[in-house]
Amino acid sequence: MKALLCTRLGGPDDLTIAELPDPVAGPGEAMVRVTLAALNFFDTLIIAGRYQVKPELPFSPGGEACGVIEALGDGVTGFAIGDRVIVHQTFGTCRERIAVGTRHLTPVPEGVSDEQAAGLTITYGTSLHALRDRARLQPGETLAVLGASGGVGLAAVELGAIMGARVIACASSEAKLAVARAHGATMAVDYGAENLREALRRLTEGQGVDVIYDPIGGEHAEQALRSLGWKGRYLVIGFAAGDIPRIPLNLALLKGIDIQGVHWGVFVEREPDAHRANQEQLLAWVAEGRLTAKVHGVHPLTDYAEALGILKRREAVGKVLLRP
Repeated sequence: MKALLCTRLGGPDDLTIAELPDPVAGPGEAMVRVTLAALNFFDTLIIAGRYQVKPELPFSPGGEACGVIEALGDGVTGFAIGDRVIVHQTFGTCRERIAVGTRHLTPVPEGVSDEQAAGLTITYGTSLHALRDRARLQPGETLAVLGASGGVGLAAVELGAIMGARVIACASSEAKLAVARAHGATMAVDYGAENLREALRRLTEGQGVDVIYDPIGGEHAEQALRSLGWKGRYLVIGFAAGDIPRIPLNLALLKGIDIQGVHWGVFVEREPDAHRANQEQLLAWVAEGRLTAKVHGVHPLTDYAEALGILKRREAVGKVLLRP
């Protein structure tokens, strides 16, 4: 089988495609033929050795995929050969076949395409966990999403709208904001052109935002935090800007603010039943046509450098997929 491999830490151009033996499903595992693997921004970090998870070399990037079960190991129940499944891992899916424990699989129902399913787990899973489990977002509340056209940002926009919130999309250009509006945002802030805190205060008529969803960090983080209203919740998703902000804690004290960390990978391991319920909810919304699971583009495996470059330059609007 062909596999995209990171044999040395670096950028997309340092990766290579290699021929490897097909994996064998061990006890409790399924061998899945990957139809589509999804890339995320953290893949650009993990291949550079700059992510919190540091796999031993060589490894394949890719934390999620859609595929078909071709073989089952001993002791597997609840799955059958021929089942379409989502694979969710931290890394390893950018290859033609993968052997994986069945706790990392979710069945894909009829009515959900491979393209929608492949990239549903991490970005939408992170966003649903953040909004539902952590912030406990309520209908009628105001949700401001930074980086609103990126992978997790656009997912948060869509999910916030489905959950009944008033969604304010925040991004660095009008073109990106147009995408967010098309996916449920009713208000928008171009923080490349205006002060984020002042704009959010204006849009909430001075009341402040209920929930901030921040996958960016950097210079906009403190402005966003200052825009929260009484008992607002600030969701720490990631630091795509590269800089980890240092927040003055007195800001949390003055307004009774909750600063909430969102580590989806640990949540999946520690609370598998809650993760499974979130997965089922996401798939149901896609099957009902309420959730688009937008795809930026599908690339052949050989175009991995171009696909990862789109993410590294933060040009993606929706999911970037590789077809082995």
